[in-house]
Amino acid sequence: MTRVLIADDNPVIRAGLAALLSRYGDLQVVAQATNGGDALALTRRHRPDVVLLDVRLPGVDGMSALPHLAQLASVLMLTYSREPEVIRESLLLGANGYLVHGEFTPDDLARAVRDVLTGLAYFTPTAASAVLADLRARGSSHEQRTVAQSTERVPNHAEFGLSSREVEVMDLIASGMSNQQIAATCFISEKTVKNHINRIFAKLQSGSRSEAIARWLGTIRSGVPGHG
Repeated sequence: MTRVLIADDNPVIRAGLAALLSRYGDLQVVAQATNGGDALALTRRHRPDVVLLDVRLPGVDGMSALPHLAQLASVLMLTYSREPEVIRESLLLGANGYLVHGEFTPDDLARAVRDVLTGLAYFTPTAASAVLADLRARGSSHEQRTVAQSTERVPNHAEFGLSSREVEVMDLIASGMSNQQIAATCFISEKTVKNHINRIFAKLQSGSRSEAIARWLGTIRSGVPGHG
């Protein structure tokens, strides 16, 4: 049985989430909180496996409570907040996933609770798009810095012959994501991720994750043995 705590200041939302989760025999709502302080106290008392946490709460807000809650349970942000900065910060503070109201079904919610408990990240479309946009922006910034530092940089990712999906997966690999996190972000199976990675490694002529990242980011220069 997966034990869940709901932290939201809106009683209608709390009741609705509790009713939705009660449909699933393996999920049990053990406590409900109206602010971050109560969420932390109730988490310590009831020891839930997963905390559903709103961003904006009275008193101690969700973002302030998040890093403390993340040490005690898997935390799944469940909120109306769509701002990329909020999504990014919540992940940095320890959230295991991010769901935006209106973007998931009851089955999606149940799956998200189960997934984060097993170590999988889970994002609804708005959050997934924000994560990818942030990764690509950081990758572009890194590329511009590297070009300025050396004219020997691998000139273009296109030379590797990766498909658009393989480029997306490689960007996520370079960001440090695990296969499970990539699968959740791209809404594909972990087996499909592994197949993409095998093809990526072959095209980049790399035998490991670190070597593939080095080639992708251009830290291996022309003239190094094995460079294609």
